Amino acid sequence: MTSTILHPTRIIPLAFLIGIAAGTGLLMLPLARAGEGGAPFVVALFTATSAFCVTGLTVVDTASYWSGAGHAIILLLCQLGGLGIMTGATLLGLLVTGRNRLSSRILQRAEMRSLDMGDVGGVVRIVVILTFSVEAMVALALGLNFLLRDGLSPPDALWNGVFHAVSAWNNAGFALATVSGPGLARDGIVLAALMLGVLLGGFGFPVLHELRQEWRTPANWSIHTRLTLVGSAILLAAGWLATLVAEWDNPATLGPAPPGWKIVEALFHSVMTRSGGFATMDMSALHDETQALSWGLMLIGGGSASTAGGIKVTTFFLLFYVALAEARGQADTNIFRRRIAPDVQRQALLIALVAVGTVGLAVFVLLAMTEIPVQFVIFDAISAFATVGLSTGASAALPPEGQVIMSLLMYVGRVGIITTAAAVALRAGQPQYRYPEERPIIG
Repeated sequence: MTSTILHPTRIIPLAFLIGIAAGTGLLMLPLARAGEGGAPFVVALFTATSAFCVTGLTVVDTASYWSGAGHAIILLLCQLGGLGIMTGATLLGLLVTGRNRLSSRILQRAEMRSLDMGDVGGVVRIVVILTFSVEAMVALALGLNFLLRDGLSPPDALWNGVFHAVSAWNNAGFALATVSGPGLARDGIVLAALMLGVLLGGFGFPVLHELRQEWRTPANWSIHTRLTLVGSAILLAAGWLATLVAEWDNPATLGPAPPGWKIVEALFHSVMTRSGGFATMDMSALHDETQALSWGLMLIGGGSASTAGGIKVTTFFLLFYVALAEARGQADTNIFRRRIAPDVQRQALLIALVAVGTVGLAVFVLLAMTEIPVQFVIFDAISAFATVGLSTGASAALPPEGQVIMSLLMYVGRVGIITTAAAVALRAGQPQYRYPEERPIIG
């Protein structure tokens, strides 16, 4: 009989704990730090959690604090974490859909029907091929730019290209000196390459695989793919326009930039709040309305079974359609001429409530141990839970116990959403009895 700890919904959390523990140990070694001695435990734990959970939040400067070996460890953690979450979430999604064991052949028959793999190895193999293909494309563009424009030596240009390509595809947000600071905002090739990597990684493997097979026939796309693509486009455009309008005259953000670069930087910010984590602007200098907008975009996140975090685009828009159907007095929730099952609606509601409750509790605890402005604490807490990586500086300013809480937020936000959804779906069933109905007063 299979051990309880090996249940599919327990494998991912356990694997991430092991990865974080190993990463923490490696980053505490003296060879991983640029200065003397090894990194303190909390700094190593925070960085390892941020890297393996592909978040990008930091409490030290990545470029100067860590040595070349430390950068390589961070890169490896980001790659393994991104691959783990994409394969793990995809396999759990297939398991939920087909109700088959992971040890059996996974056959897709419903919304993720384009994923008709023969076995677990087939899923992993295609995820790895897709990952390395996109990363190589982005690394080539970045490396050539660093070589020809910035004058780096070929080895340095190659290393920086690979590092930031892996960071972008995995929505990690870790950056070295070549893509940090004011210069980033004026390098169109770097901005475009980073946005491309983040967007593709944030769509999710099921969507990318289906687009590869069905790109000529949108009418055959699944509800999952349509919701992800249409929802992402709406959120991207809304975030872009709202950021542009709100920050146009802000002297600390977009104000000094030429009009054309204001448009580009606003678009970059909209993309990165979806879980990318790179920044051309000071997050603490954003207007209050832009920060509030960023809270929402970060919490929603990217696509399911992707390297992006958050409650996911499909969850958010499914709940929107549920509310719309209720407002219209409709018994069924219909999306693109398909009826959404009631249990899926309940799962979406559960995920949203768990996310808001978790972030709210963390903010409450963090505010009790710091004098940092509340809007900055909320920003960084959401960024940690949604594994975004953007920061107002609050994470680095927190006391060690606060940074441990932020590490827990990153871990829960990374593995909690998909495992909660899968666990609820796998336990779903119809009881043999029903209680008498009663209607309490609502509103």
